[in-house]
Amino acid sequence: MDAASAVAALSALAHEHRLAAYRLLVETGPDGLPAGVIAERLGLPPSSLTFHLQALLHAGLVTQRRVSRQIIYAMAPAAMNGLVAYLTEHCCGGRASCAPACDPAAAGAPEGASAA
Repeated sequence: MDAASAVAALSALAHEHRLAAYRLLVETGPDGLPAGVIAERLGLPPSSLTFHLQALLHAGLVTQRRVSRQIIYAMAPAAMNGLVAYLTEHCCGGRASCAPACDPAAAGAPEGASAA
């Protein structure tokens, strides 16, 4: 990730509703959610949510796909991993112990368990 991409991602997340939408999508996992469900769960009008989801999409933090008449949004783990890696590139003297890891599949695993 380069500086411009990092700034775009951080800018997209620097809003209460976009951060809430992104967190909801992280909790949901790779299958994502329809836009209407996201709007309902966050208590936002669909037109406002569309604006916020487009900012996340433009920053590369989420993906969208059409299923029939619905647009499904999902988080893009590689984008968040890239952002965290960019932010922590020189931490811990380069030791792997502070390497970033965004693994939504492991979210349901018991603490200390590996998703692999």
